[in-house]
Amino acid sequence: MEQDEFPIRAYGRTELAVCYFPHLNSQAAYRKLQQWIDHYPHLRERLEATSSNPRCRMYMPVQVRMIVEAIGEP
Repeated sequence: MEQDEFPIRAYGRTELAVCYFPHLNSQAAYRKLQQWIDHYPHLRERLEATSSNPRCRMYMPVQVRMIVEAIGEP
């Protein structure tokens, strides 16, 4: 793994959002990340398919990988 490569690990939903949008407050960053997820075809469905609880406040590593592959690294 390169030094600058984004680490794929479990992230809180807001924690990951702030990685993508550090200039926004945490609530705005979370909303913006949700908009981006909805913008990419079928990403939301793929994320929900990997979660046993859709209300979970964490993104598991497999979900983080899906987001990074669709949107790119923060």
